[in-house]
Amino acid sequence: MPITLLLADDHKIVRQGLRGLLEQEADFAVIAEAEDGRDAVELAGALAPAVAIIDVRMPDMNGIDATRQLLDVCPAIKVVGLSMHADRRYVTAMLKAGARGYLLKDCAFEELVTAIRTVLAGKLYLSERINTQLIQDYVANLQRDESSAFTLLSPREREVLQLLAEGESVKAIAERLMLSVKTVETHRAQLMEKLDLHSIAELTKYAIREGLTSLGD
Repeated sequence: MPITLLLADDHKIVRQGLRGLLEQEADFAVIAEAEDGRDAVELAGALAPAVAIIDVRMPDMNGIDATRQLLDVCPAIKVVGLSMHADRRYVTAMLKAGARGYLLKDCAFEELVTAIRTVLAGKLYLSERINTQLIQDYVANLQRDESSAFTLLSPREREVLQLLAEGESVKAIAERLMLSVKTVETHRAQLMEKLDLHSIAELTKYAIREGLTSLGD
C-alpha cells in the first residue's frame, strides 16, 4: 500500500512543487492539499493520511494549532512541520503540539523523504541545519512553562487572536467559529487584558511575533 500524504501550505506553487517531487517516490501518494490549517484538519479527519507535511505559518489557523487538532481527529497521523524559521520557539511549539519532524524549507528534497520515512518508523526527525544546541534546548525545556502564545493562551483564544490579526471582523469570526458576537468580544477583551495590549494593531504585532499568522512572512 502507498504511503498517503497530506500537504498544507498557503502557497499553491509550494504545494505543487512538493507534490511533483513526492510523487516521484514509488510508494508515496499525495491524497490531499490544504491552503490553511483549518482545511488540513478537515481533510485529515476525512481521509486519514499517514503523514501530514504542514507549513508552520499559515492563514486562518497556523500549523502549530493545526497539528494539535490533526492529532485529535487522526491520532495515528505523523506530522512533519515545514518552515523558513529555525527559531527555537517554533520548533519546540511544533514538537509540543505533537509533530514528529521539523524541516527548513530550503532543505534538499532527499531530506524531506528521509524525514517522512523516519517519522513513519516512530522516530523524531529534525532538519540537519537545526543544530545540536537547539535539540538540547528542546529536551531541557520541553516540560518548562515558557511565556509564549502557546502557553499563555487557550486554543480558542489563539484562534480568535489569529483571525483578528488577519483583519476579520468580530461578526465574521463569530460566524467562522460558530460563536456569538458577544463571546468573541469577550475573548478579544480577555486577550487584551491577559497580554496587556490595548489595540488591534498591538494584538496583530503580537500574533506575528509569536508565529500565529503568516502576515509577517
